Amino acid sequence: MDAMEHAQGTPGAAPALGLAGFGLPECPPDVAELRARVAAFVRERVMPAEPVLDAGGPAARAELRRLQGEAKDAGLWALPLPVEHGGQGLPVSRYAHLAEAEGASDHGPVALGSAPLLDVSMLGRHATVPVQERYVRRIAAGELRTCYAMTEPGTPGTDPALTSTRAEPGADGTWTVQGRKWFITGAGEADLVTVLARTGDDPSDLSLFLVPTSAPGFRVVRELPVLGAGGQWEIALDGVTVPADHLVGERGTALRIAGERLRLGRILRCLRWLGQAGRAFDLMCIRAQSRCQTSGPLADRQLVQQLVFDALLAIRTTRPLVYEAVARLDAGEDARVETGLAKVAAARMLQQVADAAIQVHGAAGLGPDTALPALFRTGRTARLLDGPDELHIAAVARRILRAYDVTS
Repeated sequence: MDAMEHAQGTPGAAPALGLAGFGLPECPPDVAELRARVAAFVRERVMPAEPVLDAGGPAARAELRRLQGEAKDAGLWALPLPVEHGGQGLPVSRYAHLAEAEGASDHGPVALGSAPLLDVSMLGRHATVPVQERYVRRIAAGELRTCYAMTEPGTPGTDPALTSTRAEPGADGTWTVQGRKWFITGAGEADLVTVLARTGDDPSDLSLFLVPTSAPGFRVVRELPVLGAGGQWEIALDGVTVPADHLVGERGTALRIAGERLRLGRILRCLRWLGQAGRAFDLMCIRAQSRCQTSGPLADRQLVQQLVFDALLAIRTTRPLVYEAVARLDAGEDARVETGLAKVAAARMLQQVADAAIQVHGAAGLGPDTALPALFRTGRTARLLDGPDELHIAAVARRILRAYDVTS
């Protein structure tokens, strides 16, 4: 097998060193065994299918269904989803060790059925009984796809008080939703979308609605390529009628529910970014050892060794921050400082490691023959997803400085 096959992530390419050997916390033996199985599934089945999955369309949907069926047959389906909704019920503290392995491919969580964890958890806690009975098990089974619509064109996504999408109550108890949302992951394929909408004049009077994408007035406006790649969408809600029981939680409680979702969501992203950084690190080291010039392999060059060292240092120093946030979240403790630190560190780390791997690959790292362009793209967008770096930096600093305020 040559270096190009290694770079593609084909079966037997190389051990996932970023996952297996570099600073993973200790975990129970049964989780360690599961982690190895998940890593092998992603490496041997999901990664080779990435070109088809990335292209979208009917072929991608068929390939995804095949992978999901294989994951179910292998006993790896929906590992962190609640048992009552059809999952295997792994708590966050145990699932965290698997999330890195899943996240090495963007398609890993969807193929293994863990992608809807946030939606299943949110609806399981806050949706009405009829909505739970109608949708949640089908979401967990992979029969329905969901997405979450919060950000709006022309409105800072970090300030939900400026949300302009409105939901007006009708005499029959239904709601009529009017507005536009954008940068919504997976909206083009979704069956259901959770929409943040204003339900009163007070800035905090915001509510969440579960909207079927088949409802009259729901419209996909366009796909929004992110640094040249698809997957994000803009949608319009032109007078969409939503049944009364599709209100998620009580009216006016959207910010509290969204906060729950974001805290877990940010940690999951950090774990998956660690997995992607491990993948980029593997590709960099394989390239350094296999690429030879007249003077010898790239691995003998001190500047390449510096890139390897700095990348490993970034991974090893970021991982404890992420797992500290996992532990506090799992214990029900305040994890806002730890989550902010982890989110900023993990986003920067992924961008750094992917960039170093591209540099070692040279021109080959810019083209379609490796996963590196996608990994770098994810690293750059990571610094904006779920709140830009600046938001987390300011929030953490304010919280820390308040503890030193001698005037209060």
